[in-house]
Amino acid sequence: MKGMKITTFGHCCLLIEERGLRIVTDPGGFSKGYETLRDIDMVLITHEHQDHFHLQGLQALLAANPQATVVTNHAVGALLQKESMAFELLEDGQSRKEKEVTIEAIGTEHAVIHASLPNIANTGYFIGSTLFYPGDAFTLPERPVDILALPVAGPWMKISEAIDYARAVKPKVWIPVHDAILTVDLGYQIAAKVLGPLGLPGQKLEPGKEIDF
Repeated sequence: MKGMKITTFGHCCLLIEERGLRIVTDPGGFSKGYETLRDIDMVLITHEHQDHFHLQGLQALLAANPQATVVTNHAVGALLQKESMAFELLEDGQSRKEKEVTIEAIGTEHAVIHASLPNIANTGYFIGSTLFYPGDAFTLPERPVDILALPVAGPWMKISEAIDYARAVKPKVWIPVHDAILTVDLGYQIAAKVLGPLGLPGQKLEPGKEIDF
């Protein structure tokens, strides 16, 4: 490893500092505090889900860091265009260098949540030949990885899959990300979205609240 510094702001929002370059990943709705960061050079957004791309939070971050460049894929780019927000594309197989730090894009699709839900674009990013952040996918980078940002919880995965993914990548160290859903009701929301139209309504239970059936 090469002295990379990493600070988490919850879920998938990381501040990554490498050779003077300051990068924020996935400023989403489950993350807090990133809006107050300063001297940010780049914001990497892997995909459009609100836990990775929160428009108001991103706008606040950019208002405080007008010099920052948003780097993402075509799907998020289309959403940014609607808001007249500048961005640069970096998609699978492409790379760019900023302050002598190379950033490579790896991967094309989000992991499948359910066959009935349309899939979306997801782009992972390899930063400084050190850290691989796959977004919401288990894409194999096909190269040595020092640090793996490992998703550990999600409606699209099992913990056994996360473990097998880390075993396949074989990083020197892994750090847990995508863990905020352990404390929110995202699982219920997604199940209700799929099952409700099939005539299978759900009933959320609240702690201490009695419900008659």
